[in-house]
Amino acid sequence: MVIDMNAESINVVAVLGLGTMGHGMAQTFAAAGCAVRCYDESAVARDTTVDRIRGNLDKMVEAGITDNKSIPRILERIQILECESDAVAPAQFVVEAISEELAPKQELFARIEPLVASQTILASNSSSFPITESAAKMQRPERAIVTHWFNPPHIVPLVEVVPGEKTDDAVTQTTVDFHRRVGKLAVRLKKEVPGFLVNRVQVAIFREIFDLLDRGVASAEDIDQAIRGSIGLRLAALGPFHVMDFAGLDITSRTYENLVTDIRSDTKLAPVIRRLVDEGNFGTKTGKGIYDYTPESIEQKQEERDRRYLALAKLLWQNLLS
Repeated sequence: MVIDMNAESINVVAVLGLGTMGHGMAQTFAAAGCAVRCYDESAVARDTTVDRIRGNLDKMVEAGITDNKSIPRILERIQILECESDAVAPAQFVVEAISEELAPKQELFARIEPLVASQTILASNSSSFPITESAAKMQRPERAIVTHWFNPPHIVPLVEVVPGEKTDDAVTQTTVDFHRRVGKLAVRLKKEVPGFLVNRVQVAIFREIFDLLDRGVASAEDIDQAIRGSIGLRLAALGPFHVMDFAGLDITSRTYENLVTDIRSDTKLAPVIRRLVDEGNFGTKTGKGIYDYTPESIEQKQEERDRRYLALAKLLWQNLLS
């Protein structure tokens, strides 16, 4: 069956999974005027979703990105359902943001496929699993696609749109157009690779900074400050290839050749990070990671993070629209 849908006709969205990512995604769709039907198997996640979204919106008001008058209208468009089938049945676009495990994603897509209309697009917010794998048990995988958002999803502009081996071209284009319509910076990948685009680049960076920390080249604090004050600033302003062009590809290529043989290139996790993980120190979720945290410091750091992200996102969109 050919998918015959356009981005402008999508007005009802279902979001499955209301944890770290789902509630911010629901907020984004609702802010763009969509009716959003939400479900999570956790009653706690369902019961706290609206309050979490309201908190996000308050911060956006403070940043001058939205206004107080719009908050009630946004919240009115969000409906929390206690049954998954009720959430997805009328939806024209469904996105899952459940745990990052392949089997549950495969089971979810197979379960909800017969519950939705034949033209409904089914998307996965997976950060690593290609949709070819996640949709393997579907009868019609041509309507399945990855839409990979970034945390916090209501602030970070990018959504990677990644079709699978069987994804219909019309599904891909409609998905790109729809996410641009709701205010996201949607980038279409031409080829399905594990981790997609951004996470592959991030992992390459992580490998090197883990190694620099493990070897005692610099402290975690100094590594963070150095990256923020140099490539972080430049990449946000231009992107890596423009940075290279302005530096000169002759200089960039020589720097690459001089350093690449000394850059860490194995596939083992650095001992310093492995030790933290083995000890159960996962970061803010446990109160200790590379840094130590208290409940108060986590809240303060998250507030600070979101203020900075909002300011940067505002500047980015001004640049893109100019």
